[in-house]
Amino acid sequence: MINVLVADDELPAVEELAFLLGRDGRIGTIHRASSGGEALRTLETESVDAVFLDIHMPALSGLDIARAISRSSNPPAVVFVTADEDCALEAFDLAAVDYLLKPLRAERLARSVDRISELIKDGAPAPEMITVDLGGTTRMIRRDDVSYVQAQGDYARLHTAEASYLIRVPLSDLEQQWAEAGFIRIHRSYLIALNHVGHLKLSASSPSVTVAGAELPISRRHLPSVRDRLEATRPRPQG
Repeated sequence: MINVLVADDELPAVEELAFLLGRDGRIGTIHRASSGGEALRTLETESVDAVFLDIHMPALSGLDIARAISRSSNPPAVVFVTADEDCALEAFDLAAVDYLLKPLRAERLARSVDRISELIKDGAPAPEMITVDLGGTTRMIRRDDVSYVQAQGDYARLHTAEASYLIRVPLSDLEQQWAEAGFIRIHRSYLIALNHVGHLKLSASSPSVTVAGAELPISRRHLPSVRDRLEATRPRPQG
């Protein structure tokens, strides 16, 4: 069970988040704090695996709290919950697990709990983060949230469940850089993440793959390598 602390200077926001977290069977004790000072006092006396912090609180902000707990020997996972998009870079500099924007959505919160579960396992690696721009705002997203990448000239468009982001990197460069992370080239215009693959159609006439609900073509040139890569993931009996 994951014990959490919810800190926000607005009581309705605390109660809403606590209610949503309480519906997740992985969540144990939920501590509440209505100020930064109260949050730090709770962290000194209670066993907490993760903290959900509002950024803009009087006296001690969520960023201040994150800086303070980062100096401890075994800091809890940090998730920022805010209406402010402009602090994402600073949040991830503080090794935040996630950055949730208000109003909260239950499915998005569940993904944050997924990430916390991953990180509190022994030996779990830190997620690879990517800096992107959307609507004039700089954000940080996790690479493992990218389901596929689409070539657009000298640019590449990263597709996630929530949005798509245009970055100034050619698809061929990402193909090399992300190969070890489970991304494979299926077409001159597409690079896909194997862990997001839903369905495959490997017929000789019109092979395709469904990734996050999008059906993408597999070119004849790339079909043999796609088959080989998928065959390597097939379970085999021992002996």
